[in-house]
Amino acid sequence: MIRIAIVDDHAIVRAGLRQYLSEQVDLRVTGEASNGREALDLVRQGEVDVIVMDLSMPDHGGVDALAAIKAREPDLPVLILSGFPEAHYATTLLKQGASGYLNKECDPEEIVTAIRTVYRGRRYITPAVAELLADSLAGDKDKLPHELLSERELQVFLRLAKGETIGHMADSMSLSIKTVSTYRTRVMEKLKLSSNSDLTYYALKNGLIQ
Repeated sequence: MIRIAIVDDHAIVRAGLRQYLSEQVDLRVTGEASNGREALDLVRQGEVDVIVMDLSMPDHGGVDALAAIKAREPDLPVLILSGFPEAHYATTLLKQGASGYLNKECDPEEIVTAIRTVYRGRRYITPAVAELLADSLAGDKDKLPHELLSERELQVFLRLAKGETIGHMADSMSLSIKTVSTYRTRVMEKLKLSSNSDLTYYALKNGLIQ
């Protein structure tokens, strides 16, 4: 029996996914969470084999949660199920430890296949994501600026774009204000932007936040 945790801030999404997965004889939903902090609590309890997680969640989103989960349990498969198209995040998150990336518009049967695949210790790569990964091997010349950010820089960028203050970020990420400010400076330089409002506009324009 594969024990699954569903992490999504929308209760109706969790309920629908739980109902569908319950129809599979080898799958059992053993936990639910509405943000990354609650997801980490589930990981600490140890009653989960695969995490199915959204990206866009309040307070503690999927990018932050993935980093925290992989730091604690490097071998625990995390399957990203997001409303954002693959082109926005897939290659970055796979490189940061995600076991697969699916768009929420996919067929429900594909989610089941992906869960079984990552449970066996393999990556689940859709044809669209495979093409993106192949393109990424060609070099950085065709990448968008945000695709060149490090894991920490991407976390800081998304939090700033959503209006979070440096002080709040420092507390929630267990970093000093000076360190977060340094990351902010690097992000601004790499994206060639000058203000937080520019960051928000960039993120909205590129579909990185809703």
